[in-house]
Amino acid sequence: MADGLTMAGFEMAMDDCAILQFEGWDGAMAQFEAELHRMLGVPLPNEVGETVRHDNWVVIRVAPRRFWLLCDGPPPVIDVDPELGCALPLGEGRVRLRLSGGGLKHVLERCVAVDWETLGEGQALQTGLHRVPVLLLRRSASECDLLVPRSFSKSLTEWIDDASAAGT
Repeated sequence: MADGLTMAGFEMAMDDCAILQFEGWDGAMAQFEAELHRMLGVPLPNEVGETVRHDNWVVIRVAPRRFWLLCDGPPPVIDVDPELGCALPLGEGRVRLRLSGGGLKHVLERCVAVDWETLGEGQALQTGLHRVPVLLLRRSASECDLLVPRSFSKSLTEWIDDASAAGT
């Protein structure tokens, strides 16, 4: 992790994360999903917010026709048939904030609109943090990732830092 912050019961670290967005065209979704499933080698999430893990990456269904592929390393090269949909790299514009620790729920309550009790492990949702759209991925009972726009990462980490300090 490139940058990190640790407080009693709460840790935050920021790093780069390769993200590929795939979107299927209306009327071609069944064929698009079958082709993407074949290329990735794993079943795709069925519902918005569901995820599928495979080795060092996660597939998230972020909208009815849109998927994000999050990679810990370099993303795979995937050529999408332009008759079925498209692929777009998003990693240059976003960073991953990994939040963890016993104080995580306390900090999230001050930062984002999320019902931590009903958001299951491995589920994702899009929400806002200080009026900035972010994707929250719950990794475990005490760990989550926030995928935030790179241009707002400094102000958002300061916002989270202030929220975590308010609980100490």
